[in-house]
Amino acid sequence: MSCGEPHDTDCKEVLDKVYTFLDGELDEHRRSDIRQHLDECGPCLEEYGLEQVVKQLVAKHCGCDTVPEDLRSKVLRRIESVRAQLASE
Repeated sequence: MSCGEPHDTDCKEVLDKVYTFLDGELDEHRRSDIRQHLDECGPCLEEYGLEQVVKQLVAKHCGCDTVPEDLRSKVLRRIESVRAQLASE
């Protein structure tokens, strides 16, 4: 996905990192880059909003259960697969 506008950080890179951004797993420099992009880019901000809502719903219903790393990896791979499918349509 791309909004067609030039940004210091590419739209695809932002969307690929949105979960690590939401989880607070990025260093301050990367967080700042992604936050700036989201502030400038409407389509990515919409996608980010959707991602944030999904994450909040999962957190609400799953509580503090620890998610196995292999499950997290499978879910992220599936999300990327669906995104790729949608982008090619």
